[in-house]
Amino acid sequence: MPEYPVPWDIRLEHLRVGYGSRVVLDDVNAVLPGGRITVILGESGCGKSTLLRHVIGLSRPMAGRILYGGQDLFALPLRQFRRVRRRFGVLFQDGALLGSLTLAENVGLPLAEHTNLSGQVIREAALRTLRLVGLGDFADFYPNELSGGMKKRGGLARAIVTEPPILFCDEPTSGLDPINAAQMDQLLLDMRAVYPDRTMIVVSHDLASVARIAEHVLVLRQGRVVFSGTYPELRESGDAYLRRFMERKAEHGEERTVVSAAAPEVRRALDAWLQG
Repeated sequence: MPEYPVPWDIRLEHLRVGYGSRVVLDDVNAVLPGGRITVILGESGCGKSTLLRHVIGLSRPMAGRILYGGQDLFALPLRQFRRVRRRFGVLFQDGALLGSLTLAENVGLPLAEHTNLSGQVIREAALRTLRLVGLGDFADFYPNELSGGMKKRGGLARAIVTEPPILFCDEPTSGLDPINAAQMDQLLLDMRAVYPDRTMIVVSHDLASVARIAEHVLVLRQGRVVFSGTYPELRESGDAYLRRFMERKAEHGEERTVVSAAAPEVRRALDAWLQG
């Protein structure tokens, strides 16, 4: 197990992020505590994954700062910027495995790209990591031969093969059935036990997963941070929106009008086609 420095807090100061001229999140101020599992929570389309892209360093903020251990990530010289990002492991939403490589080759790819280790040593490291996520028997399978849950676990194995002190996970349980989602949660908790100083930032909308793994929670709404604190504090909050969100209730008085999806002439044409 590598010796980690004191876990870095990730501090967001007056952060504005978006795409082109479109602002997605504005004036975000929060601290993602080092050595903890922080879950970024919010409605679909609220900017969770957009925030993650910027925190990882894949996109430059429109304004504000992202500080790792007090250092502004985007103010660093390129060499130092890259050195900080070497500490990151990333599980992308769909696993992002390369279809032309076997599972073991996918997992070993970061080592093949960034070290001078031999192919044999890299394969042994990949196999060891695959066993950690329960995929040791599938090392030589290709991604199209794996289930969705297995691809997610394969993506997680690739993210942790370099034993990074900071792990980012974008929707790790999305698209998974309850059993596989619970297994993914347990994998994250197992890693938390083995690497107690590892910082994990998890984007999710899965409330069951949040209840299992979250030590700190950041809730986004309409381009702003509306909550930052522990999971028990979130559960006990008297804020009307947060209570509705946690209890999965629609806005009070919100009405829906049920209409046919097809115009009358389209409906008649479809009926004629079905009867023809």
